[in-house]
Amino acid sequence: MALKILSVDDELDLELLLSQYFRRKIRKGEYEFFFAHNGIEALQQLLTHPDIDIILSDINMPEMDGLTLLKKIKDRNNPAMKVIMVSAYGEMGNIREAMNNGAYDFATKPIDLEDLERTIEKAREEIAFIKQTQKEHGQLVDIKADLSLASEVQNAILPQQFPPFKDLTEKMDIHATMRPAKDVGGDFYDFFRIDDSHIGIAMADVAGKGVPAALFMTMSHTLLRFTGSRCLDPITTITESNNMLSKESFDSMFVTVFYGVYDVNSGELTFVNAGHNPPYILHADGTVCELSTMPALCLGVLEDFEYTSHKVTLSKGDTLVTFTDGVTEACSVDNTLYGESQLIAVLESAKGCSASEITSRINSDVSRHADGAEQSDDITVLVLKRA
Repeated sequence: MALKILSVDDELDLELLLSQYFRRKIRKGEYEFFFAHNGIEALQQLLTHPDIDIILSDINMPEMDGLTLLKKIKDRNNPAMKVIMVSAYGEMGNIREAMNNGAYDFATKPIDLEDLERTIEKAREEIAFIKQTQKEHGQLVDIKADLSLASEVQNAILPQQFPPFKDLTEKMDIHATMRPAKDVGGDFYDFFRIDDSHIGIAMADVAGKGVPAALFMTMSHTLLRFTGSRCLDPITTITESNNMLSKESFDSMFVTVFYGVYDVNSGELTFVNAGHNPPYILHADGTVCELSTMPALCLGVLEDFEYTSHKVTLSKGDTLVTFTDGVTEACSVDNTLYGESQLIAVLESAKGCSASEITSRINSDVSRHADGAEQSDDITVLVLKRA
């Protein structure tokens, strides 16, 4: 595209001089000149051609002088528009004032056109750099807006209403939170009704961070909920989800999952742990134990992997605490991990607390430990208490 140059001077001879000297660049489409004879005409030209790149402005002109015009141009706040002041050599005071007020460069009369051309080309390079920077900034703003929308969509697919099942409030208490490390996260939790007496619960962590993990998270969440809502057998749910994710996995991504089917009447939880952090059970008497099992393969790695289910029964007042490694691996400013011992201590102090109180205590204690350190991983907690 042609470099657009506005010459502002009350001497008509300058218009002819510039047109003649730069005729080859004008003919080739490298330069495009516009002309005005005072500051007022210059502002009118800028209204008509707001994409003008360079202004060559005389200082002494009728109706509006060059210094006033410079101030008006500065008020437009366009760093890509460069002003080169033109004046007699004896007016160095005005030239100095112009430079102090934002002029890019200056030329003295009689104008050395070769020197002016070098100045214009130098300005062209800087203008190109600024425009590229502005373009990239605009792209970053668009990306940020897209990520913000993606974050809203991601949060919308996770259950946010507590208590979720009003007819079951006398039998169970459930609460969950997720704090992504970036705009979008790879963790997710879920719980959903399978039938009148069974709910499915899931806690998962996708390998990786950012947008790729968020996309894989959405796919994993959708598959788990779709398969789980039709089946009381967690092995079937996990196997079908794993086979689909293994076929569709991109960039060798995988997801660790703790998935269980909970009987709200008996308190029995039938679960499969596919490579995820073992949950804890906070018993009604305040003791804490780990729900450990033999580790199984994460989802999305190998089709037709044979998973094994396990069972545990929650007594009344017992609480299941599931979480992602963003909790235990949260770092302090001196790179000390939060660790399991601190989590267990928080749970031991939470005897008799509700599900929401327990998630709040865990999140608060992790934040206390981090003490302002940057969050490096998503932090997700899901707590299920038998009432």
